[in-house]
Amino acid sequence: MTRQHHYELGLSWTGNDGAGTRSYREYRRDHIVTAAGAPAIPGSSDPAFRGDPARWNPEQLLVASLAQCHLLWYLHFAATAGVVVVEYEDTPIGTMVEEPGGGGRFSEVTLRPRVTISAESDPALAESLHAKVGDVCFIARSVNFPVRHDPTIAIAS
Repeated sequence: MTRQHHYELGLSWTGNDGAGTRSYREYRRDHIVTAAGAPAIPGSSDPAFRGDPARWNPEQLLVASLAQCHLLWYLHFAATAGVVVVEYEDTPIGTMVEEPGGGGRFSEVTLRPRVTISAESDPALAESLHAKVGDVCFIARSVNFPVRHDPTIAIAS
């Protein structure tokens, strides 16, 4: 049976300094993303496109979504395979190519999870679980660019 899930949020532009979009340089790209029960996310555009570097931009949020989805599925697979994860950190990196006409697209995202497992867990199995995630991660299966994995496995002391 196929199930559908719906994700509703709010988006409010907060960058009108009085002149609206009268010119490209007269407005801020600031906005707020909201969802019921969750804290607001302050957003803007990438600083390369006149955005506020103190706010999240859509490109960062896309990379974050891929990393979060990978983390959550990986933890599920580890738990069901008997791999005890005691720490998980990631420093993913996404590459976006800007095209001459002003558009652009992501060419790839590389996830770089550093996973620490208990001494009784199998490191080879822990590493192999990363490859399974791409088959089920909802976000990774929805993008049209490669999502690569460069995991590091450490044993807790």
